[in-house]
Amino acid sequence: MKVNSRIFGEIEIDDSKIINFPSGIIGFPEMTDFAIIYDEEKGKNAPIRWMQSIQEAEFALPVMDPLLVMSSYNPEVEDDYLLPLGEMKEDDALVLVTVSVPKDLQKMSVNLQAPIVINAETKKAAQIIVNTEKFPVKYYIYDILKEMKKEGE
Repeated sequence: MKVNSRIFGEIEIDDSKIINFPSGIIGFPEMTDFAIIYDEEKGKNAPIRWMQSIQEAEFALPVMDPLLVMSSYNPEVEDDYLLPLGEMKEDDALVLVTVSVPKDLQKMSVNLQAPIVINAETKKAAQIIVNTEKFPVKYYIYDILKEMKKEGE
């Protein structure tokens, strides 16, 4: 399938890579189908990827693995929220968090209170609210990413 994305222009997305959110994502219940894409110049290991809407070319969310910025991230999620995703083995669970990139890059943050949980086997996903003060809505990551880049050089 070809998708016109705001960030990468026209891209080809294999149907098997489409992730379905049965209930949509928070604030956008009508957006149910997405694909995780990345900048090929930066490679698959780039910390930030994009969750591109299949329904709306202009809509893409930057996302990342929360363990890259908080190694202790392990929110407790009620099983009821995961039931629509199908049976999930630990190896099939992929957790991502959304990244906020303001004009002042030093205020770049991730939302640790609303992780996206994907069942890699069924390609079903849900964005879940974690009700705990342990994980903030704005967890600042600029310095962490800067340090990661420095270590990778």
